[in-house]
Amino acid sequence: SMSPRAGPGPVHSDTYNLGTRHMSESISVLFVCLGNICRSPMAEGVFRQLVEEEGLDGLIRIDSAGTGDWHVGEAPDPRASGVARKNGVELRSIARTIEVEDLDHFDYVLAMDLENLHDIQALQRAHGGDASIHLFRDFDPDAEGEQEVPDPYFGGPGGFDRVYEMIHRTSGNLLDHLRSEADAK
Repeated sequence: SMSPRAGPGPVHSDTYNLGTRHMSESISVLFVCLGNICRSPMAEGVFRQLVEEEGLDGLIRIDSAGTGDWHVGEAPDPRASGVARKNGVELRSIARTIEVEDLDHFDYVLAMDLENLHDIQALQRAHGGDASIHLFRDFDPDAEGEQEVPDPYFGGPGGFDRVYEMIHRTSGNLLDHLRSEADAK
């Protein structure tokens, strides 16, 4: 789905960011949590659905990853898949760890909590890469000072419902933000 671009270097070069291009050019977003089986797969699935509903699925590349490798190769947690399915979203991701290359290949890397954020920032300091790294909830209109999407893994099913609502709200706002940035030019 990537169209070749004149000139050297990868499609996602450091010479342009979202603020300087229209939605006619591709944008890529990577959601990151700890194990890549609860929060980031929910964010990937919800955001993908919103993007598809807006007819932008050819323009925004979406993926998720974890900072830890305990669950590599696994499907999302059944509780995450269950709450997503209840809300009409299918989670199709398979857990993987974030790689150095991701920081070159994605425009935005969105961390679910501060620990993830610091791990990704350390990776970027050590290896470089042009990705713009943020806390996911920087885009939550109702964050009210809460910076993190809490990890629901060790809690009951109610935690997954709460996290889903948070992710859905934030994903909608993130998409609005990406569109307004692209339109601002």
